[in-house]
Amino acid sequence: MATLIEQQPLYTSTTGQVAVGADVIFAVSNNNIVATETKVKFIAEVHVSRGLPPDLNTSNNLVGTFKTTPNNAGIGIFDFSNIVENYVKADNMAALGSEYKGTETDADNPHPIHLIDKFSLNMNSIRYLAIQFRIEYLGATDCNGDQNDDIVREACGEEVNSTTFTLMNGYVKDTDILTKQGDDFGYDLEEFNLSEASDKFLSNAPATRYAAKEDYGTCAYLADSNSVSQIHVKIYHTYAGGGTYTDQFIKTLANGAYNGWSSNTDKNLVYFGCYPANLRQSYQFNFYLSNDTMTHYEVYAVLNTGAHTTPFTVYIQCPDLKGYTPIRLAWLNQWGVWDYYTFNKKSVKSLSTKATTYNQLAGTWNKSAYRLDSYKGGKKSFRVNATEKIKMNTDFVSEDHNTMFEELMNSPEVYILDGFQTDAAYSALNQYVTPVRLVSKSFTTKTVANDKLIQYTFEVEKTKTLRTQSV
Repeated sequence: MATLIEQQPLYTSTTGQVAVGADVIFAVSNNNIVATETKVKFIAEVHVSRGLPPDLNTSNNLVGTFKTTPNNAGIGIFDFSNIVENYVKADNMAALGSEYKGTETDADNPHPIHLIDKFSLNMNSIRYLAIQFRIEYLGATDCNGDQNDDIVREACGEEVNSTTFTLMNGYVKDTDILTKQGDDFGYDLEEFNLSEASDKFLSNAPATRYAAKEDYGTCAYLADSNSVSQIHVKIYHTYAGGGTYTDQFIKTLANGAYNGWSSNTDKNLVYFGCYPANLRQSYQFNFYLSNDTMTHYEVYAVLNTGAHTTPFTVYIQCPDLKGYTPIRLAWLNQWGVWDYYTFNKKSVKSLSTKATTYNQLAGTWNKSAYRLDSYKGGKKSFRVNATEKIKMNTDFVSEDHNTMFEELMNSPEVYILDGFQTDAAYSALNQYVTPVRLVSKSFTTKTVANDKLIQYTFEVEKTKTLRTQSV
């Protein structure tokens, strides 16, 4: 009997995606060899590719070879989650071909993913996985026809190839419901594959969101050949010369997305600049923003079938009347893309310093006579490093925000995102995204029943130390 794959992730590349933060388990068997041979081990050659699915007949995308001994049931079980999660990561920079303020990005002029005008493909969030399983044992005949009863060899003709799986940079929570068929199991990401009207973007944020006119941000969706043809933005406004709303369709054709569909990993997940600062590159959006006529807008996908997905709504957030400085955070959510929130209530900035000191002589000793210098002497700071912390408060929010803020607490990547501004020529655009670390230690979920009004406080610390002059 040949080597067989007895168990694998439920969703393959043709049926869905595999979140690398879940169990990626395979079980293989070869009952005849396990029962009759000694020193038996199952071998797994793991191939991970960007672009097209890996070719298991080559070593071009080989990332590692792993072995395991059969268990008491004669089965070899592998968990590759700790392996494959190293080959996907967050998209922090936009892909080549996307645009920022009307200028197409290239290798010499990159820009953060949060600032895109329309669309951007992913570069790091999606990869393909395929595995070739083989078996070795003492005295096996290899594919060169060699055999030696004293040598452990890989048995020729006993290999089996897995199907191809699509990996994405997400994780599965303990409360997420898994689907099971036979021994195979996995989390169904179908609701994020924009192919039906009930599908949605890759986020657990509430359907009603708020953003200032200067705020940047993206939404992301999983795509395939039968998926999205364009994004529809429906603007509600108070412009006296027109109706109560205006429609804007942004086609995926070019515009930073794709001219034609292919199975390349880059096109499996697409970002769209959906917040006011991203949209203002369009004349129509800029008109309503600059004239304060836009009150809110809806964002939804138009599918190739003509159906529309359920929209989410972005309301234009007015400046706080008390003059609080808004702080906008961006963080990596459960599905490996970005969520955003603008904290427009009271925020407090604090600065802590750590100095390196030395004792300085009080005068000059290397002259013909000792000279007393009044500015010298005593304990001095050789270098001062400063760290900035910011404590910020939400507005009163609904319970729909709880899941989003829980993911903020769990997120490994958090940033402060500055708003729209006029860039200097040849700017490196470093002023927009500031890495921070969430220093809040706990999060207590609030409900209307328990707390009546729901408001949260978070504290972040800028991770880059402000270095001052050294003396």
